Amino acid sequence: MLKLLCSFARRAPTQTMRTLTTSSVVRQPRRSQRPQAQRGQQHADDSRFGQYRRLVPASLVASKPLAREPSLLSVPGHIPRPGYAQSGTPPEWVMDIPILDVQEIECLKEAAKVARDALALGGSMVRPGVTTKEINTKVHRFIVSQGAYPSCLNYLGFPSAICTSTNNVIAHGIPDKRPLEDGDIINIDVTAYKLGFHGDTSASFAVGQVDAAGTALMEATREALDLAIQVCGPGVPLTAIGETISAYAEPLGYSLSRELTGHGIGRCFHQNPLIYHHYNDEPGAMLPGMAFTIEPILCQGVATGILWPDGWTISTEDGGRSTQFEHTLIITSSGAEVLTA
Repeated sequence: MLKLLCSFARRAPTQTMRTLTTSSVVRQPRRSQRPQAQRGQQHADDSRFGQYRRLVPASLVASKPLAREPSLLSVPGHIPRPGYAQSGTPPEWVMDIPILDVQEIECLKEAAKVARDALALGGSMVRPGVTTKEINTKVHRFIVSQGAYPSCLNYLGFPSAICTSTNNVIAHGIPDKRPLEDGDIINIDVTAYKLGFHGDTSASFAVGQVDAAGTALMEATREALDLAIQVCGPGVPLTAIGETISAYAEPLGYSLSRELTGHGIGRCFHQNPLIYHHYNDEPGAMLPGMAFTIEPILCQGVATGILWPDGWTISTEDGGRSTQFEHTLIITSSGAEVLTA
Protein backbone atom coordinates (compact mmCIF):
# COMPACT_ATOMS: atom_id res chain seq x y z
CA MET A 1 0.00 0.00 0.00
CA LEU A 2 1.43 3.32 -1.05
CA LYS A 3 2.26 6.16 1.28
CA LEU A 4 0.87 9.56 0.34
CA LEU A 5 3.93 11.73 -0.12
CA CYS A 6 2.14 14.87 1.01
CA SER A 7 1.40 13.28 4.38
CA PHE A 8 4.92 12.57 5.58
CA ALA A 9 7.52 13.97 3.20
CA ARG A 10 10.04 16.46 4.45
CA ARG A 11 9.23 18.79 1.58
CA ALA A 12 6.23 19.65 -0.57
CA PRO A 13 5.51 17.32 -3.51
CA THR A 14 6.11 18.54 -7.04
CA GLN A 15 2.59 17.56 -8.05
CA THR A 16 -0.56 18.82 -6.39
CA MET A 17 -3.46 16.43 -5.89
CA ARG A 18 -6.94 17.84 -6.41
CA THR A 19 -9.96 16.74 -4.39
CA LEU A 20 -13.30 16.28 -6.14
CA THR A 21 -16.17 18.12 -4.50
CA THR A 22 -19.71 19.04 -5.49
CA SER A 23 -18.26 22.11 -7.20
CA SER A 24 -15.69 20.14 -9.20
CA VAL A 25 -16.04 19.33 -12.86
CA VAL A 26 -15.64 15.63 -13.66
CA ARG A 27 -14.32 15.13 -17.18
CA GLN A 28 -16.51 12.54 -18.88
CA PRO A 29 -15.39 10.28 -21.73
CA ARG A 30 -16.45 11.74 -25.04
CA ARG A 31 -18.53 8.72 -26.08
CA SER A 32 -20.35 8.08 -22.82
CA GLN A 33 -23.93 9.31 -22.47
CA ARG A 34 -25.59 6.70 -20.26
CA PRO A 35 -25.99 7.60 -16.56
CA GLN A 36 -24.24 5.49 -13.93
CA ALA A 37 -25.93 2.78 -11.93
CA GLN A 38 -22.86 1.84 -9.89
CA ARG A 39 -19.57 3.52 -9.22
CA GLY A 40 -17.57 3.76 -12.42
CA GLN A 41 -20.15 2.26 -14.82
CA GLN A 42 -19.73 3.97 -18.20
CA HIS A 43 -19.30 3.00 -21.82
CA ALA A 44 -15.83 2.03 -22.93
CA ASP A 45 -13.86 5.07 -23.99
CA ASP A 46 -12.08 5.09 -27.36
CA SER A 47 -9.46 7.70 -26.54
CA ARG A 48 -5.82 8.48 -27.19
CA PHE A 49 -5.02 6.11 -24.31
CA GLY A 50 -6.80 3.03 -25.71
CA GLN A 51 -10.08 1.18 -25.28
CA TYR A 52 -11.29 0.80 -21.70
CA ARG A 53 -13.94 2.03 -19.31
CA ARG A 54 -12.97 5.14 -17.42
CA LEU A 55 -14.15 5.15 -13.81
CA VAL A 56 -15.62 8.16 -12.04
CA PRO A 57 -17.22 8.58 -8.60
CA ALA A 58 -20.89 7.69 -8.29
CA SER A 59 -21.38 10.86 -6.21
CA LEU A 60 -19.50 14.04 -5.41
CA VAL A 61 -20.81 14.10 -1.84
CA ALA A 62 -18.06 13.53 0.73
CA SER A 63 -18.33 9.95 1.95
CA LYS A 64 -15.04 8.98 3.61
CA PRO A 65 -15.63 5.97 5.89
CA LEU A 66 -15.21 6.45 9.62
CA ALA A 67 -12.69 4.36 11.51
CA ARG A 68 -14.35 1.21 12.83
CA GLU A 69 -12.73 -1.62 14.76
CA PRO A 70 -13.18 -4.94 12.93
CA SER A 71 -15.63 -7.30 14.60
CA LEU A 72 -14.58 -10.66 16.02
CA LEU A 73 -16.57 -12.22 13.20
CA SER A 74 -14.39 -10.39 10.69
CA VAL A 75 -11.10 -10.99 12.50
CA PRO A 76 -11.21 -13.65 15.25
CA GLY A 77 -9.96 -12.64 18.67
CA HIS A 78 -6.98 -15.02 18.67
CA ILE A 79 -5.35 -13.15 15.78
CA PRO A 80 -2.96 -10.41 16.96
CA ARG A 81 -3.95 -6.99 15.67
CA PRO A 82 -1.77 -3.97 14.92
CA GLY A 83 -2.17 -1.03 17.26
CA TYR A 84 -4.32 0.98 14.85
CA ALA A 85 -6.92 -1.78 14.41
CA GLN A 86 -9.13 -0.39 17.16
CA SER A 87 -8.92 3.36 16.61
CA GLY A 88 -7.75 3.58 13.01
CA THR A 89 -4.86 5.80 14.10
CA PRO A 90 -1.35 4.58 13.18
CA PRO A 91 1.62 5.27 15.46
CA GLU A 92 3.53 8.53 15.23
CA TRP A 93 5.96 8.77 12.35
CA VAL A 94 9.51 7.92 13.47
CA MET A 95 12.37 9.49 11.54
CA ASP A 96 14.88 6.69 12.26
CA ILE A 97 15.21 3.84 9.75
CA PRO A 98 14.96 0.48 11.53
CA ILE A 99 17.65 -2.13 10.86
CA LEU A 100 16.21 -5.61 11.39
CA ASP A 101 18.09 -8.43 13.06
CA VAL A 102 17.97 -12.08 11.96
CA GLN A 103 14.94 -12.96 14.09
CA GLU A 104 13.02 -9.89 12.96
CA ILE A 105 13.77 -10.68 9.33
CA GLU A 106 12.32 -14.16 9.75
CA CYS A 107 9.10 -12.65 11.15
CA LEU A 108 8.94 -10.21 8.25
CA LYS A 109 9.36 -13.12 5.84
CA GLU A 110 6.36 -14.88 7.36
CA ALA A 111 4.16 -11.80 6.92
CA ALA A 112 5.44 -11.30 3.37
CA LYS A 113 4.65 -14.91 2.51
CA VAL A 114 1.03 -14.47 3.60
CA ALA A 115 0.74 -11.30 1.52
CA ARG A 116 2.29 -13.03 -1.50
CA ASP A 117 -0.09 -15.98 -1.32
CA ALA A 118 -3.09 -13.72 -0.71
CA LEU A 119 -2.22 -11.69 -3.80
CA ALA A 120 -1.93 -14.87 -5.85
CA LEU A 121 -5.41 -15.88 -4.67
CA GLY A 122 -6.84 -12.49 -5.57
CA GLY A 123 -5.19 -12.57 -8.97
CA SER A 124 -6.60 -16.02 -9.69
CA MET A 125 -10.10 -14.60 -9.29
CA VAL A 126 -9.66 -11.84 -11.86
CA ARG A 127 -12.04 -12.34 -14.77
CA PRO A 128 -15.02 -10.56 -16.31
CA GLY A 129 -18.11 -10.55 -14.08
CA VAL A 130 -16.29 -10.87 -10.74
CA THR A 131 -16.61 -7.91 -8.40
CA THR A 132 -13.74 -6.44 -6.44
CA LYS A 133 -15.86 -6.89 -3.32
CA GLU A 134 -15.90 -10.65 -3.96
CA ILE A 135 -12.13 -10.63 -4.35
CA ASN A 136 -11.78 -8.66 -1.12
CA THR A 137 -13.96 -11.14 0.79
CA LYS A 138 -11.97 -14.20 -0.27
CA VAL A 139 -8.59 -12.57 0.25
CA HIS A 140 -9.68 -11.33 3.69
CA ARG A 141 -10.75 -14.83 4.70
CA PHE A 142 -7.49 -16.32 3.43
CA ILE A 143 -5.32 -13.85 5.38
CA VAL A 144 -7.25 -14.56 8.56
CA SER A 145 -6.97 -18.32 7.94
CA GLN A 146 -3.19 -17.90 8.04
CA GLY A 147 -3.33 -16.37 11.50
CA ALA A 148 -2.66 -12.91 10.08
CA TYR A 149 -4.47 -9.57 10.07
CA PRO A 150 -5.28 -7.73 6.80
CA SER A 151 -3.18 -4.61 7.38
CA CYS A 152 -5.28 -2.24 5.28
CA LEU A 153 -8.39 -2.90 7.37
CA ASN A 154 -9.19 0.19 9.48
CA TYR A 155 -5.80 1.77 8.72
CA LEU A 156 -6.81 5.43 8.96
CA GLY A 157 -10.35 4.09 8.59
CA PHE A 158 -9.86 2.19 5.34
CA PRO A 159 -12.90 -0.11 5.18
CA SER A 160 -11.54 -3.18 3.37
CA ALA A 161 -8.81 -5.80 3.57
CA ILE A 162 -7.25 -4.87 0.21
CA CYS A 163 -7.08 -2.00 -2.26
CA THR A 164 -8.41 -2.60 -5.78
CA SER A 165 -7.60 0.04 -8.40
CA THR A 166 -8.98 -0.30 -11.91
CA ASN A 167 -8.01 1.42 -15.18
CA ASN A 168 -7.63 5.17 -14.49
CA VAL A 169 -7.59 4.68 -10.70
CA ILE A 170 -4.01 5.18 -9.53
CA ALA A 171 -4.28 3.75 -6.03
CA HIS A 172 -6.32 3.04 -2.87
CA GLY A 173 -9.50 2.01 -4.64
CA ILE A 174 -12.13 0.62 -2.27
CA PRO A 175 -13.54 -2.78 -3.33
CA ASP A 176 -17.15 -2.49 -4.49
CA LYS A 177 -19.94 -4.22 -6.42
CA ARG A 178 -18.89 -3.14 -9.91
CA PRO A 179 -18.28 -6.28 -12.01
CA LEU A 180 -14.93 -6.38 -13.74
CA GLU A 181 -15.21 -6.08 -17.51
CA ASP A 182 -13.28 -7.46 -20.43
CA GLY A 183 -10.43 -5.04 -21.14
CA ASP A 184 -10.06 -3.74 -17.57
CA ILE A 185 -6.71 -3.59 -15.81
CA ILE A 186 -6.92 -4.05 -12.05
CA ASN A 187 -4.27 -3.60 -9.41
CA ILE A 188 -4.69 -5.63 -6.22
CA ASP A 189 -2.71 -4.34 -3.24
CA VAL A 190 -2.36 -6.69 -0.26
CA THR A 191 -0.62 -6.27 3.09
CA ALA A 192 -0.64 -8.84 5.89
CA TYR A 193 0.33 -8.43 9.55
CA LYS A 194 1.78 -11.50 11.25
CA LEU A 195 4.20 -12.06 14.13
CA GLY A 196 4.28 -8.31 14.69
CA PHE A 197 5.38 -7.42 11.14
CA HIS A 198 3.72 -6.25 7.92
CA GLY A 199 4.39 -7.71 4.46
CA ASP A 200 3.22 -5.66 1.46
CA THR A 201 2.82 -6.49 -2.24
CA SER A 202 0.70 -5.66 -5.26
CA ALA A 203 0.34 -6.50 -8.94
CA SER A 204 -1.72 -5.43 -11.92
CA PHE A 205 -3.83 -8.01 -13.75
CA ALA A 206 -5.48 -8.06 -17.15
CA VAL A 207 -9.21 -8.78 -17.18
CA GLY A 208 -9.91 -10.80 -20.30
CA GLN A 209 -8.44 -9.20 -23.42
CA VAL A 210 -6.65 -5.90 -22.77
CA ASP A 211 -5.70 -3.68 -25.71
CA ALA A 212 -2.10 -3.27 -26.88
CA ALA A 213 -1.58 0.05 -25.12
CA GLY A 214 -2.74 -1.36 -21.80
CA THR A 215 -0.62 -4.49 -22.17
CA ALA A 216 2.45 -2.40 -22.94
CA LEU A 217 1.80 -0.26 -19.85
CA MET A 218 1.62 -3.31 -17.59
CA GLU A 219 4.78 -4.84 -19.07
CA ALA A 220 6.69 -1.58 -18.69
CA THR A 221 5.65 -1.19 -15.06
CA ARG A 222 6.69 -4.74 -14.20
CA GLU A 223 10.04 -4.20 -15.91
CA ALA A 224 10.56 -0.89 -14.07
CA LEU A 225 10.13 -2.68 -10.74
CA ASP A 226 12.48 -5.50 -11.74
CA LEU A 227 15.18 -3.05 -12.87
CA ALA A 228 14.89 -1.07 -9.64
CA ILE A 229 15.27 -4.21 -7.53
CA GLN A 230 18.40 -5.19 -9.47
CA VAL A 231 20.25 -2.02 -8.45
CA CYS A 232 19.56 -2.49 -4.72
CA GLY A 233 22.32 -3.52 -2.36
CA PRO A 234 24.37 -2.32 0.61
CA GLY A 235 25.83 1.14 0.16
CA VAL A 236 23.67 1.97 -2.85
CA PRO A 237 22.07 5.43 -2.62
CA LEU A 238 18.30 5.32 -2.21
CA THR A 239 18.13 7.75 -5.14
CA ALA A 240 19.26 4.93 -7.45
CA ILE A 241 15.75 3.48 -7.34
CA GLY A 242 14.11 6.60 -8.74
CA GLU A 243 16.91 7.16 -11.23
CA THR A 244 16.59 3.64 -12.59
CA ILE A 245 12.81 3.76 -12.92
CA SER A 246 12.79 7.22 -14.51
CA ALA A 247 15.56 6.40 -16.96
CA TYR A 248 13.56 3.40 -18.16
CA ALA A 249 9.97 4.70 -18.08
CA GLU A 250 10.21 8.29 -19.25
CA PRO A 251 11.77 7.57 -22.69
CA LEU A 252 8.82 5.23 -23.29
CA GLY A 253 6.46 8.18 -22.84
CA TYR A 254 5.11 7.22 -19.39
CA SER A 255 4.82 9.55 -16.42
CA LEU A 256 5.54 8.59 -12.82
CA SER A 257 3.45 9.39 -9.76
CA ARG A 258 5.30 11.77 -7.43
CA GLU A 259 2.45 11.98 -4.94
CA LEU A 260 2.79 8.37 -3.81
CA THR A 261 5.89 6.56 -2.66
CA GLY A 262 7.25 3.25 -1.55
CA HIS A 263 8.12 3.06 2.13
CA GLY A 264 9.99 1.32 4.86
CA ILE A 265 8.12 -1.60 6.36
CA GLY A 266 8.40 -3.86 9.36
CA ARG A 267 6.78 -3.42 12.74
CA CYS A 268 5.07 -0.36 11.27
CA PHE A 269 2.98 -0.51 8.11
CA HIS A 270 4.61 2.69 6.84
CA GLN A 271 7.92 4.06 8.06
CA ASN A 272 11.17 5.50 6.78
CA PRO A 273 12.76 5.36 4.32
CA LEU A 274 10.38 6.86 1.78
CA ILE A 275 11.14 5.38 -1.64
CA TYR A 276 10.78 7.87 -4.47
CA HIS A 277 10.15 6.36 -7.90
CA HIS A 278 11.33 9.41 -9.83
CA TYR A 279 14.54 11.44 -10.06
CA ASN A 280 15.24 12.94 -6.63
CA ASP A 281 18.05 14.12 -4.38
CA GLU A 282 16.93 12.58 -1.09
CA PRO A 283 19.79 11.57 1.23
CA GLY A 284 20.53 8.08 2.50
CA ALA A 285 21.97 4.76 1.38
CA MET A 286 20.83 1.17 1.71
CA LEU A 287 22.15 -0.89 4.61
CA PRO A 288 21.92 -4.60 5.45
CA GLY A 289 18.77 -5.23 7.45
CA MET A 290 16.86 -2.34 5.90
CA ALA A 291 13.40 -3.33 4.66
CA PHE A 292 11.23 -1.33 2.28
CA THR A 293 8.82 -1.57 -0.62
CA ILE A 294 9.36 -0.54 -4.21
CA GLU A 295 6.06 0.09 -5.96
CA PRO A 296 6.30 2.25 -9.09
CA ILE A 297 3.17 3.64 -10.74
CA LEU A 298 3.41 4.32 -14.45
CA CYS A 299 0.71 6.43 -16.14
CA GLN A 300 -0.22 6.84 -19.78
CA GLY A 301 -0.84 10.58 -19.49
CA VAL A 302 -0.21 12.90 -16.59
CA ALA A 303 0.37 11.28 -13.21
CA THR A 304 -1.33 14.02 -11.20
CA GLY A 305 -4.01 12.48 -9.01
CA ILE A 306 -7.55 13.46 -8.12
CA LEU A 307 -8.82 12.37 -4.70
CA TRP A 308 -12.40 11.10 -4.81
CA PRO A 309 -15.07 12.06 -2.25
CA ASP A 310 -14.64 8.66 -0.56
CA GLY A 311 -11.38 10.07 0.81
CA TRP A 312 -9.28 7.20 -0.55
CA THR A 313 -9.60 6.54 -4.27
CA ILE A 314 -7.09 8.46 -6.40
CA SER A 315 -7.59 8.62 -10.16
CA THR A 316 -5.58 10.25 -12.94
CA GLU A 317 -6.52 13.81 -13.78
CA ASP A 318 -6.77 13.14 -17.51
CA GLY A 319 -8.39 9.69 -17.36
CA GLY A 320 -5.33 7.81 -18.61
CA ARG A 321 -4.67 4.36 -17.21
CA SER A 322 -2.07 3.62 -14.57
CA THR A 323 -0.55 0.34 -13.44
CA GLN A 324 1.56 -0.68 -10.47
CA PHE A 325 3.66 -3.61 -9.26
CA GLU A 326 5.14 -3.87 -5.78
CA HIS A 327 7.46 -6.03 -3.71
CA THR A 328 8.77 -5.98 -0.16
CA LEU A 329 12.52 -6.53 0.01
CA ILE A 330 15.30 -6.68 2.56
CA ILE A 331 18.83 -5.45 1.95
CA THR A 332 21.42 -8.17 2.59
CA SER A 333 25.21 -8.10 2.88
CA SER A 334 25.51 -8.94 -0.81
CA GLY A 335 22.41 -7.47 -2.47
CA ALA A 336 18.69 -7.56 -1.88
CA GLU A 337 16.21 -10.37 -1.21
CA VAL A 338 12.66 -10.02 -2.47
CA LEU A 339 10.38 -11.37 0.24
CA THR A 340 7.06 -11.30 -1.66
CA ALA A 341 8.22 -13.03 -4.86
